[in-house]
Amino acid sequence: MWNAFWQYIFIFLLLMVIAMPLGAYMYGAFFRKGAIDRFFSPVERVIYKLSGFRSQEEMSWKSYGAALLVVNVILLGLSYGLLRVQHVLPLNGGKAENMEPTLTFNTVISFMTNTNLQHYSGESGLSILSQMAVITMMMFTSAATGLAVAIALIRALSQKGKTIGNFYQDFVRANVRVLLPLSIVVTILLVAFGVPQTFSARMTVSTLEGGVQTLALGPVASLEAIKHLGTNGGGFFGANSSHPFENPHPLTNVIEMLSMWCIPAALPFTYGYAVKKRKQGWVLFATMFVLFILMLGVVYKAEQAGNPLFGKWGLTTDGGNMEGKEVRFGIPLSSLFTAITTSATTGSVNNMHDSLTPIGGLVPLALMMLNNVFGGDGVGFVNILMYAMIAVFLSGLMVGRTPEFLGRKIEPKEMKLIVVALLVHPLIILAPSAFALMTHMGTEAISNPGFHGISQVVYEFTSSAANNGSGFEGLKDNTPFWNISTGMVMLLGRYLSIIAMLAVAGSLVKKQPVPETAGTFRTDTATFGVILFATVFIIGALTFFPVLILGPVAEYLTIR
Repeated sequence: MWNAFWQYIFIFLLLMVIAMPLGAYMYGAFFRKGAIDRFFSPVERVIYKLSGFRSQEEMSWKSYGAALLVVNVILLGLSYGLLRVQHVLPLNGGKAENMEPTLTFNTVISFMTNTNLQHYSGESGLSILSQMAVITMMMFTSAATGLAVAIALIRALSQKGKTIGNFYQDFVRANVRVLLPLSIVVTILLVAFGVPQTFSARMTVSTLEGGVQTLALGPVASLEAIKHLGTNGGGFFGANSSHPFENPHPLTNVIEMLSMWCIPAALPFTYGYAVKKRKQGWVLFATMFVLFILMLGVVYKAEQAGNPLFGKWGLTTDGGNMEGKEVRFGIPLSSLFTAITTSATTGSVNNMHDSLTPIGGLVPLALMMLNNVFGGDGVGFVNILMYAMIAVFLSGLMVGRTPEFLGRKIEPKEMKLIVVALLVHPLIILAPSAFALMTHMGTEAISNPGFHGISQVVYEFTSSAANNGSGFEGLKDNTPFWNISTGMVMLLGRYLSIIAMLAVAGSLVKKQPVPETAGTFRTDTATFGVILFATVFIIGALTFFPVLILGPVAEYLTIR
C-alpha cells in the first residue's frame, strides 16, 4: 500500500510541476502578444496563406460554431476517402485492405470527435499512410477543436464585447503553439525509452525457440505522443498502451499518464490567468482533483482486494486482481492509468478494463458518466464550467439573488442551454443502451452474459458519449449495428454540447459585467468548491446510479 502511495505522490507532484507553468504558457499562447507571437507567427502566416485564410476578424458564436463544423466535416470527408482506398495507396507494407463502409464511418467519426473508439485493430486494419494521414492528423485537429472551444468560453468570461474570437486562429494556435511543440518533446522521450519510430511496416525476428516471427512496426512514438497529449487514446496496435512497442517501460507509462493529464490539468490555471482570478482556477482544479482521488482510491482498493470468488474457492488474493494487467506496471500503475484515462477522457489503456473487478470497473464508467473530472482537451474544462454555472444558479435561488458568475448574470437563457448540454449526455447513453439490450443485434455482441453483459453494453455507449474510446473489449463490436449506433452517439455527444456551450459563451460575452458587492456570492473560495463538488456528485448520482446498480453493483453482489 505504501509503495503505491509514494508512487502516486511522485506522479502528482510531477503533474503540478508541469501543469502550472503550462497553464501560464497557454494563457500567453492564446491571449497575449509578445515573445510567443514573434516566435510562432511566421509559421502561422504560412499556414494561413496555404489554406487561403485571409480574415482575422473576430466571430459571433454562430460564425465560430459554423467554422468549427465546416472544418470538421471537410476533414471527415477526406479521411473517409483515404480509408476506403488505402489498399492502393503507398506506405502499405502490411497489405492492409480497404476498410468496410460502416467501419470507416465509425472510425472517422471516432477520431474526429476525439473519441478514438477502435472497432478495428491498428496494426492489421490500417496502413502506415492511414496511421499518419488519417489517425495522427485527426488526433491533432480534434484536440485543437476542443481547445478552441474552451478558449472561446474563457474569452467570453474574461472579456466584454460581441464576439468570442476567431475559430481559425484559435485552431491554428492550438496546433502550432501547444500540441505540436509538446508532441515533439514527448516523441523524443518515448523514442529514447524504446518506442519504435520508423517507416518499416514489418520486422522479422528469431524467437527463443528457434522459430521466426514477423512483428508490426511503424511511426509509433509520434502517434503515441499526440494520442496522449490530445486526450485521443487510439492505439497504433490493437492492444493499445499495454503493447510493449507502445509502452515498453514503467517510465514510458509515467510519461504517457502525465501527457494525457497535463493539458486538462493546466486549463484551470489558464482560466485563472485569463479572468484575473487565479484563486478561482485553483478552486476548479482542486474540485476535480478531489473527485479524481476518490475514484482512484476506489479502483485501487478494489483491484488490490482481488476477486471475491478466489476466497470462496480457497485461493489467496494477496496478489490482488492481476488478470488483464501487465506485470511491469502492476496494480498501482494500472489503477492510476485507468483513472487518468477515463477522467481525462483519453481512452488509452494499459490494462484490460473488461477484466477489472466489478467495483473496479464501476470507476471508469462513473468517471465517463460525470465527464468533467478534468475531461478531454478543452471540452472537459467546458463541462466543469457548466457545472460551476449550475452551482451558482442553484446557490442564487436558495438565497433569493440573481445568480452571477464572474460578474455575468446567469439567467434563464443560459440555464436552458446548459440544461440541454447536461441532459444530452445521459440521454445518448441510456436510450441506446436500453435499445441494444432489447434487440438481438445488440445482445449478440455480449461475450459475458448476466450483469457483466449489461456493463459491457453501457460501457460502450458511455465511452462513445463521453468521447473517451476505451471499452470493455469483450464486446464484439465490429458489426454494422455497433459501428453505426456508436458513430451516431459520438457525433451527438461531441457537437450538441459544443454548440450549446458556444451559445452560452455568445450570450455571456454580451453581458455588462456587474460589480462585486458585499452580497456577491464568491466563486473563488473553498465554500464554492464544496458546493461545486456536491453539485457534480449529486447530479451524477441521481442520473446514473440506477444503471450502475443493474451492472457493476449487481455483479459485485452476486459474487460476494
